[in-house]
Amino acid sequence: MTAQGIAVFDIDGVVRDVGQSYRRAIADTVEQFTGGAFRPTLDQIDGLKAEGIWNNDWLGSQELIYRYYEGQGQSRESISLTYDEVVDYFQRQYRGANLEDPSQWDGYINQEPLLMGAPYLQQLAAAGIAWGFFSGATRGSADYVLQRRIGLQFPPLVAMGEAPDKPDPLGLLKVVEQLTHSLGLSPTLPVLYAGDTVADLYTIREAQSQAPDRPWWAVGVLPPHVQEPGPRRQAYEQRLWDAGAHRVVSRVTDLTPGAIGQLFREGA
Repeated sequence: MTAQGIAVFDIDGVVRDVGQSYRRAIADTVEQFTGGAFRPTLDQIDGLKAEGIWNNDWLGSQELIYRYYEGQGQSRESISLTYDEVVDYFQRQYRGANLEDPSQWDGYINQEPLLMGAPYLQQLAAAGIAWGFFSGATRGSADYVLQRRIGLQFPPLVAMGEAPDKPDPLGLLKVVEQLTHSLGLSPTLPVLYAGDTVADLYTIREAQSQAPDRPWWAVGVLPPHVQEPGPRRQAYEQRLWDAGAHRVVSRVTDLTPGAIGQLFREGA
């Protein structure tokens, strides 16, 4: 099978539904550190994500806390809050009381519906489309969904802490380089990156500027919590288009081998 190209996927909102896990943990964390005075809605969290620089949910939670207190007339410097406190509380909501042992995780991570499975990835590989993952999730969380739940064996992955936060493209470039080297692929094959946030799409733009010898395609994926037709979906979709999406799909599995092949051929 002749290689057609490379598809790299974000994880949160693309591989798994995090509307009642990560986003719920953000809301819990903000509520905890504002003394119960403010719990952000999904729309407010989406609004923060739309700024394109809050891919790290711990920093995003901290930012929402700071903005609440600033709205009450307090300066950030006057707020008694550390990043480590935010991370610890968030992780206990998301993973559960036992933070280090994945077999004991009983937090929101166990309530994440899967949005893709191993058969989908097998179809891509059979069509000559190499695949991997670049995610802002921690290595432990990403391995949990990819290996324990989907059943992938050591999938190509760059996770949080292994590259700068998006939209810096280094992590994406690392995954592409790994696949190119391990599979003996041409260094000019097209690459598709599928993500559900503005930062994901900005990442493709930056990758194109740093590695212009190959075509780069940005695909926006609508996360499950904006699937219902209406103004909310339309606004989210428009943000993805405005951030540079070449395509916007309702779910990642809409990116069939045929759809990906057609996208790649458009750049031929």
